[in-house]
Amino acid sequence: MTQDEALSLLKTGASIFLTGQPGSGKTHTVLCYIKALQHLGIEYAYTASTGIAATHGHGVTIHAWSGIGVRGTLDRRDLDMLAANRRLAARIGRTSVLVIDEISMLPARSLGLVDAVCRHIRGTPLPFGGLQVVLVGDFFQLPPVVRRDAERPMLPLHHGSDDFGMEFAHASPAWRDLAPTVCYLSEQHRQSDKPFLEVLAAIRSNACIGLHRERLAARLIDKDRLPDGCTRLFTHNAAVDEINQRELTKLGGEMHRFTMLAKGPVPFVEALKRGCLSPEIVALKKGAVVMFTKNDPAGRFVNGTLGVVEAFDPDDGYPMVRTRGGKRILAEPATWKIDEAGKERASISQVPLRLAWAITVHKSQGMSLDEAVIDLARAFEYGQGYVALSRLRSLSGLHLLGLNERALRVHPNAVAKDAEFRAVSEVARAAASRLEAAEVDRRHEAFRIACGAHSELGEAARARGLKGASYPKSYEVAAMRETHGNAYAPWTEAEEKDLKRRHHEGETVDAIAASLGRKPGAIRSRLKKLALT
Repeated sequence: MTQDEALSLLKTGASIFLTGQPGSGKTHTVLCYIKALQHLGIEYAYTASTGIAATHGHGVTIHAWSGIGVRGTLDRRDLDMLAANRRLAARIGRTSVLVIDEISMLPARSLGLVDAVCRHIRGTPLPFGGLQVVLVGDFFQLPPVVRRDAERPMLPLHHGSDDFGMEFAHASPAWRDLAPTVCYLSEQHRQSDKPFLEVLAAIRSNACIGLHRERLAARLIDKDRLPDGCTRLFTHNAAVDEINQRELTKLGGEMHRFTMLAKGPVPFVEALKRGCLSPEIVALKKGAVVMFTKNDPAGRFVNGTLGVVEAFDPDDGYPMVRTRGGKRILAEPATWKIDEAGKERASISQVPLRLAWAITVHKSQGMSLDEAVIDLARAFEYGQGYVALSRLRSLSGLHLLGLNERALRVHPNAVAKDAEFRAVSEVARAAASRLEAAEVDRRHEAFRIACGAHSELGEAARARGLKGASYPKSYEVAAMRETHGNAYAPWTEAEEKDLKRRHHEGETVDAIAASLGRKPGAIRSRLKKLALT
């Protein structure tokens, strides 16, 4: 499915699982959707399973947004206490669209708790209280962090009994009840190197053997042959911190320190700090290897652009960075913020840089790198090697220090589900492609009006026959779906086929409506559209 096709489905108000390989444009697509929601004045919440991912859309973690925090369970008393929190209840009550990024790292149990809170506060048994839920991520990347027995610090490599797959969000009853439409993005915007893409595909299917391993082995280098100024990716924090401080100390010259500025309530500020890749104090010297930690609106750099501090501006002291591509960029302070109800709740400001002789694989998620030294000799988690390698744009940019068997494995549960996700995504794409433009516009318009947004139907759309039909409000749809489960839901190919069969067999409109979970008027309208009456 293309990004445009997925965006069109998002605009119908259907709950969506937006997935695809690294570099397929998941974050870009959801940010385009958010811009559309902002333009229409539709209330949304951008959240993520981690603070780092939440900063992509000026959001917070799903744990903070929903109020579940670090809870593992919720009883009725807990739910009542959360509902009594005016700010939390107002936030959840006014939201129309909930985005949860990096869904692969959210445990199934946590997704269920979010669902329970939304249903309770919004006062409806509908999944997530009737919200449009947009789940974004790739289950081949880092899995949820869950408590494990001390005797089992790592997941087993075999394909035997392994209940960890049940921790994935897609195993949650909340996911089943939501039944999101799968949009599996098929375009590739990061890599064009065919041999490298073949290696990544082999790892993604747990079939990295023969030629694929030979290609990786050909990129192995000795520690005394490391390329200058090239970022190193490690699996453990301790190695990263030690390398960065050691390399900075080696440099001569004056140290320049840049202190983060913060504004807003302490809990929000602390959340922003945890999610920001730039530290509270950025200490730099001329010659320091750095990485930009934020996408530049002007397009001069992205999260992951590498460079070297060449000088410090004589007027304001900000670092001048020469990127690996030869650009000279003045790294002026950038702002990370949390928006709520269209207003800024908190913000931090810092030069968008961090020392980058080394970074962890975890912090590299979402980055695109031209070149990196990667050490996977101590990889300990499914997907770690895949995440690290897929940051690179080409095989020629890979300098491999070490590799263990764990690094070449993704979770077998992810492999098993991938074929299913691809298949149902193709069904959704095919069904959407058969819709007439007027019907697509009508569905977009119905969702906008249900959310209380102003109509955006232009003259061209009206010329196709949209006469400004009256659409129900979201709470009316919720009420109807308690007795007619599919009210105002898009028709699938299977439903139309079932409708035709029942009509030809002589079933009454009321009987068909009861079987398909729709109102009799909707059945009559569909029969007319299909030229059956």
